[in-house]
Amino acid sequence: MIVVTGATGTVGARVVEGLRERGEAVRAVVRPGSKGLAEWGDDVERAEADFADPAALDAALAGADTVYLLVAVHPEMAAHERNVIDAAVRTGRRPRIVLHAAAGVEQRPEGVRFVGAHVAGLDHLRASGLPWTVVAPNGFHQNFLGMAEAVRAGALAVPGGSGAVSYVDARDVAAAAVEVLAGAGHEGAVYTLTGPEALTHGELAERLAAVVDRPVTYTAVPPEQALAGMLAAGWQPWRAEGMVELYGLYAAGHASAVSPDVAGLTGRPPRSFAEFAAEHAAAFRG
Repeated sequence: MIVVTGATGTVGARVVEGLRERGEAVRAVVRPGSKGLAEWGDDVERAEADFADPAALDAALAGADTVYLLVAVHPEMAAHERNVIDAAVRTGRRPRIVLHAAAGVEQRPEGVRFVGAHVAGLDHLRASGLPWTVVAPNGFHQNFLGMAEAVRAGALAVPGGSGAVSYVDARDVAAAAVEVLAGAGHEGAVYTLTGPEALTHGELAERLAAVVDRPVTYTAVPPEQALAGMLAAGWQPWRAEGMVELYGLYAAGHASAVSPDVAGLTGRPPRSFAEFAAEHAAAFRG
């Protein structure tokens, strides 16, 4: 049995579907009251569990052979990862944990809370004695869909400085994760999942301009201005501050490495940003 937490998210939903297509026994763990899994049919088990509820986690992980540990960005995300790992230990079955972390987790960067939470989770996982694997993706192409309105107005404004980022398509992340979950021989490996090239945000704006057939201008917004804008838009402070920290990592050039791991796991090259933008041209054109 392969248990997938975070099963309704951008990656998690695709992981469940990929495992289902391969005929794997899969259980999708969702938040209490979540909807939207009926289309998977009876061949996908469903379990509801709050990451802060040990009893619910024990039930969700019962009988697990492998667990895809994916938690949402949240002030308690480090604790949520620990709680799932502890529940896996309590099963007594020593299930393999595949931790969905973030690119750079091995470098342990300081001052980036999202990555720091995964560092803490990985440390706890190593100490647990359970077999483990890490998939560590860079930022997603899909994040730019949330900026489509600004792109339609000819603007891409983020606090990314001039640093290049090897953004990756979430579909490639899910496909790589499925190979790790369904395959053998991955124990102790850390797979960094990136796109095929590292692009500055100025270059990303150029790729978007080619799709919308009009200029898209990149503005490197100062971090304090970006934070004020997120807060004004209703972002929770913890998440907004974390996003500014993450963009600071990007601006410093620490997310520019290009990894062969997507191709090595899936047998095909990762999708480029240009391919992604062309595929979603209607969203960016409006």
